[in-house]
Amino acid sequence: MGGLRFDLTRGGLGRGAAAVGGPRHVGCKTRPRSWLLPLSWAVRLGFFPGMAASPARQDFSRRADRAAYIDRRLAELYPNTPVPLDHTDAYTLLIAVLLSAQCTDKRVNLTTPALFRLASTPAQMVKLNVAEIDAIVRPCGLAPRKAQAIRGLSELLLERHGGEVPRTFAELEALPGVGHKTASVVMAQAFGVPAFPVDTHIHRLAQRWKLTNGRSVEQTEKDLKALFPEAHWNALHLRIIFYGREHCTAHGCDGTVCEICRTLFPRRRRPVATRK
Repeated sequence: MGGLRFDLTRGGLGRGAAAVGGPRHVGCKTRPRSWLLPLSWAVRLGFFPGMAASPARQDFSRRADRAAYIDRRLAELYPNTPVPLDHTDAYTLLIAVLLSAQCTDKRVNLTTPALFRLASTPAQMVKLNVAEIDAIVRPCGLAPRKAQAIRGLSELLLERHGGEVPRTFAELEALPGVGHKTASVVMAQAFGVPAFPVDTHIHRLAQRWKLTNGRSVEQTEKDLKALFPEAHWNALHLRIIFYGREHCTAHGCDGTVCEICRTLFPRRRRPVATRK
């Protein structure tokens, strides 16, 4: 590591290091005393005015400080947060989110156009039988349960809600095939209600970043809601998903590779085991 030789008896530049000190003592037989000053400190003290001092490393030992950095950095990386699932209204979003269970958004977006050409409203969907729906959505997996749920929730929307998607968590979660995560996505992305849907990416990254103990998806959601401003939830949950897909992937990063992991935990050397 480069350094600056700080000498009390000699001035001028020495070999391999700069000697800085007071006037030369002529005839002094005492061996000069000197210290090696780290280059970073020499820069800060102004010995090299043309060089900029590197900023001090930020302390991320507190969970709140890590959360603040993550919130800020992800907003820089993803200023725009488009909804990954193609849809035209709350109903088509609800169907798309239901189909995305244990399926990629890419596969869902390849599947839904054919379904929505036949039926894009509850009234149109109930005219199809389960077999007809299943023939289209089967590539999304969990057949025929997803097809049964799509037809069943469409019937209930007509019977209980006038064909409209309800705007409360309780009413959404009462529909067939709709759990808390699906309801949270619809509430956040269709109606703008603050929610923090936790998918596999968010659950994984929250553990790698030590924002939660990962005991359960429910615990992760609770911890994240406590850490981040409510006004940021809807955009932030998408930003974490985008970052988890692109950088802090399940196999491409183990908690020691991506930018945010390295920034938050520069001394981490061992892979981080996460709960599913």
